[in-house]
Amino acid sequence: MLEVEAKFAVPDPGEVRARLTQQGVRMARRQQERDIYYNAPHRDFGETDEALRVRYDDTGVTVTYKGPKIRVGSAKAREEFNLSVASGETLETILSRTGFLRAAMVSKVREFYEIGDVTVTLDDVEGLGTFIEIEILTEAGGEDAARRIGAIAKDLGVEGPPIYTSYLEMLLGSSPSD
Repeated sequence: MLEVEAKFAVPDPGEVRARLTQQGVRMARRQQERDIYYNAPHRDFGETDEALRVRYDDTGVTVTYKGPKIRVGSAKAREEFNLSVASGETLETILSRTGFLRAAMVSKVREFYEIGDVTVTLDDVEGLGTFIEIEILTEAGGEDAARRIGAIAKDLGVEGPPIYTSYLEMLLGSSPSD
């Protein structure tokens, strides 16, 4: 599965909510997420631009692998695999015992909005501020998805350059060369 997304800083999330409401889009859910990131013992995910995350949220626990980011128009894309697990604590113990190192934690409150096959989230990220992410999961190439994401951002009045760094990279103060 290919995740194609664009992220933007949002100084006033109320304006985005108002535009969503004007378009007849209602919040699907709001949840707290706590993401624990791990680094591999055999390669540095910061250098390879990969991510291994254990996410705790209102629905359970998910482990996610994300491949390196690639630019697709004004969006970014990356391969993503998700797996629900029964116990995050057990998974974290397994990762630790097999040499994976806990790298950082990202905590955020997310509001989810669905526009067909597009997911829009308003994220209040602890230590960073408020952002909007517009995302499409696709099996096909990402060019069409990137164009659609750009059109939705414009419709929602989102301005400013897209942010290509992840919340983890922002918190760690690093930025990959792309």
